[in-house]
Amino acid sequence: MSGDVRAIENFVEKYKQLQLEIGKVIIGQEKVVNEILLSVFAGGHALLIGVPGLAKTLMVNTISQALGLDFKRIQFTPDLMPSDILGSEILDESRNFKFIKGPIFANIVLADEINRTPPKTQAALLEAMQEKIVTVAGKRYPLEQPYFVLATQNPIEQEGTYPLPEAQLDRFMFSIFLEYPSYEEEVNVVKSTTSTSKVTINALFNAQEIIDFQQLIRRIPVADNVVEYAVKLVGKTRPQGEFAPQLVKDYIDWGAGPRASQNLILAAKANAATKGKFSPDIEDVKAVANGILRHRIIKNYKAEAEGYSEEQVIKELL
Repeated sequence: MSGDVRAIENFVEKYKQLQLEIGKVIIGQEKVVNEILLSVFAGGHALLIGVPGLAKTLMVNTISQALGLDFKRIQFTPDLMPSDILGSEILDESRNFKFIKGPIFANIVLADEINRTPPKTQAALLEAMQEKIVTVAGKRYPLEQPYFVLATQNPIEQEGTYPLPEAQLDRFMFSIFLEYPSYEEEVNVVKSTTSTSKVTINALFNAQEIIDFQQLIRRIPVADNVVEYAVKLVGKTRPQGEFAPQLVKDYIDWGAGPRASQNLILAAKANAATKGKFSPDIEDVKAVANGILRHRIIKNYKAEAEGYSEEQVIKELL
């Protein structure tokens, strides 16, 4: 265990350096960057929701450079086929079939506007996220570890889009909302992006180090009362559940499943590790609850009519 104690102290140090490195390019958005990093170190995937032009691609690219990982971006369109992202077999000059890997073969994959592509292509990506394996023409190709998908969705456009079904949304550990920058942040963004200054991002990690830190976070012990708090919190979101308060019965159609409880604990462990704590407490669970439960609860018409948001419901339950 003393080795793990030293490893966590080392992790805290490297995490601070990582935040500074990313801050060279990304101005503000600390909460968003933090949730993406928690997702990476907890071994989950994240869904980024924000209007165009909030530097989502730049953010993911910067994070992957600082993590020392291979990064690919896929722009989802209505005519994108599964083979466009997975890869396909071609005949080479000696008339043998050869597999050409698609853009899904990277450590960090940015799935831009995932709701713009039909369910068939969405499913191909989501299978890879879950199984960490791609099957093409009956052959299985393992994806390189660590493997992390960051999908983006534009919340404004509904026309010509294919919203992700709830079962698919559940595969994302975090749902992260990008807000507009503050006035001061936007002034700094405009100054830094309209001049000739170039910033170099240093790679602070490599793939193996990230895998080691992911394993370290999984080894962190959790007290029973923290696990019970997380499971009870998720239980409160289920209208038919034994812990459901009146608010949930009135405003929620469907609550979160067991994957939410697992992700709450994993993310709480990662959150505790970034703060140098050797075990998460209830505050760590509360810190990650919004991002983990937001996309797993489905409001009813009454909540919509009364302007009740998922965040308000979660806040009442904490």
